Amino acid sequence: MKSIDVCLSPDLMHLYDVQDKVVVVVDILRATSCMTTAIAHGISSIRPVAEVAECKSLKAKGYLTAAERGGEKIDGFDFGNSPFEYMNENLRGKKMGVTTTNGTRAISLAKGAKKLLVGSFLNLSAVAHFLNEQAQDVLIVCAGWQGHINLEDTLFAGALAEQLTAKFTVACDSTLAAISLYHMAKNDMMVFLQNSSHVQRLRRLNLEEDIAFCLQIDQYEVLAVLEDGELVKL
Repeated sequence: MKSIDVCLSPDLMHLYDVQDKVVVVVDILRATSCMTTAIAHGISSIRPVAEVAECKSLKAKGYLTAAERGGEKIDGFDFGNSPFEYMNENLRGKKMGVTTTNGTRAISLAKGAKKLLVGSFLNLSAVAHFLNEQAQDVLIVCAGWQGHINLEDTLFAGALAEQLTAKFTVACDSTLAAISLYHMAKNDMMVFLQNSSHVQRLRRLNLEEDIAFCLQIDQYEVLAVLEDGELVKL
């Protein structure tokens, strides 16, 4: 039977062999929520890169660029890391390069996977449906915060794993922990996360609207999968 596992931080990726797995990378606040939103609103492709300099170099190749560190947009780039920036019909059909504090690093570490997609609460059911149809084991990679575990990504891992348990076995206690945490939080995730480190960080930047949006479930039915180094709509 297929198995599902959860890597709670990119710094634990050395413990996992992703070669024959379907990997779901999640950075709820806010990278993969932004990527899902961008694809849902017609952006043709997103090239996630780990380093700022590499992202900046994509401008010369015709890409729009988005860069964030510590929750804030970096000067000299077209966009930051708010999902509301990508709800723009003028961006339809455009290519974008993106680098963020945590999410794009996690994607870079998981690039050896058989298949790689990004997940968010915004497209939770679409991700679950896709995974239930796959023949491979699944690994959910939580982007966390600079190597540390965070609550919001773990909640998503639990929510997703819960929808897969009918067809997957649980590979590790991290999956059980994520499911248990989601059960505690699911009735009001905003309240559950109010004291979490990244929610507090974003609140100091007056980004509560972003937080609330990224915690909404099933706003979109799209999937963004990595093909030739770029996330595209499945």
